[in-house]
Amino acid sequence: MRRSPFLLILLVVLGAIAVGLLGLGAFPPAVTPQPVERSLPNERFTTGR
Repeated sequence: MRRSPFLLILLVVLGAIAVGLLGLGAFPPAVTPQPVERSLPNERFTTGR
């Protein structure tokens, strides 16, 4: 029996997605470290009343 071209294309696309996900899982991209910046409260202008 001959399969329709749509199913063949769908299988090829799903296979490429699976291979891509496996590749990302095996070799994850490098993350560049960035410093953590926190906003500190400015207590100089607040009144303690």
